[in-house]
Amino acid sequence: MAVEPLVAPAVEEGAKKSGVLWLGLAGGPRLAWHVWHDGAIHLVTGGEEQALPGLDALDRVRVTLRSKDNGARLVEFEAAVSVVDQAREAGAVAALAKERLNARDAEHLAERWARDSVVLRLTPVS
Repeated sequence: MAVEPLVAPAVEEGAKKSGVLWLGLAGGPRLAWHVWHDGAIHLVTGGEEQALPGLDALDRVRVTLRSKDNGARLVEFEAAVSVVDQAREAGAVAALAKERLNARDAEHLAERWARDSVVLRLTPVS
């Protein structure tokens, strides 16, 4: 079954304005930091990064974006989950590294993520 990208300005705008989102994972909603890059949400999990157990094994996940100002729900949607080939998608990794706050090894994030973590792409779908 083909996955159709969700063309919704509210999704892109909400993802660009907020650095965090909520994911519907087993065990309840999980807060995660992310970046919007190349038409999708990207995030990193595992190793020393945020723990999002089981996300990399899902085909789809429910995403909730909230207002940065007042926490109100902006938009909810389904997203296709895919693992990013970090060597081939260096732009996504660089965008994530740029937004990663308080990293102990900011200069070597990409190398650490390639070794210890998984970078995921969440593509909004209809």
